[in-house]
Amino acid sequence: MLDHVSPSGDRGGMVLGQGAQGEPLMISALRPAPTRIVLVGGLYLALQVALRAMAIGAWVVVATGRPAKWQALAKAAGTGPDGRPVPLVQIRRLSPVELPRPTEDGPLLVVHDGGPTPQELFPPRTPWQTTIYVLPYLHPQAGATANAADLVLMQRLPAGQAQLAARIWRLPPPMINQLTSLQDDQVVALGTNLWRPVRLVTTQREQQILGPVRRGD
Repeated sequence: MLDHVSPSGDRGGMVLGQGAQGEPLMISALRPAPTRIVLVGGLYLALQVALRAMAIGAWVVVATGRPAKWQALAKAAGTGPDGRPVPLVQIRRLSPVELPRPTEDGPLLVVHDGGPTPQELFPPRTPWQTTIYVLPYLHPQAGATANAADLVLMQRLPAGQAQLAARIWRLPPPMINQLTSLQDDQVVALGTNLWRPVRLVTTQREQQILGPVRRGD
């Protein structure tokens, strides 16, 4: 299940970060079921998740209103013998397009970077397709998207945003306080019966591509 965040051991999983004892934690972000993930926070987190999905063999399609911000991902994919970009990563505008057909050997990650109230341009309808919605901040009209997600990853929120999160997910005061006090390299993984603080870790290669771990863009 996607909402199961655990020590590494799932061959098809993707490392998200570290637990309180430094143990690696991973998520089954690419799985044989249509899947939705909501990321609330800075662009760094979305880039890191997409980069790691690509590293384990996923096709990545990014629909965004800020394509220049995603060029680091396309560059990381490299070029073919003809010098053209490898089609493993596609950076597109915010409009519907025909997607590659996902399979177990070629899962598909669709990143929707369309602001705080995303439209359903690419809803996941088939196994091995995961759609990520990148929300720079929580908006009251994003409640339906947030509640439909199989997994939510949240970075530090201002007090007002944390109160909105409390209303959307019915969070008690201790969880609200935790959301407002997360460090730049921390996220909370939220799902059904799941509340798990995670510390992000950037490898040397990722740091060369993305820079240091950070909260903002």
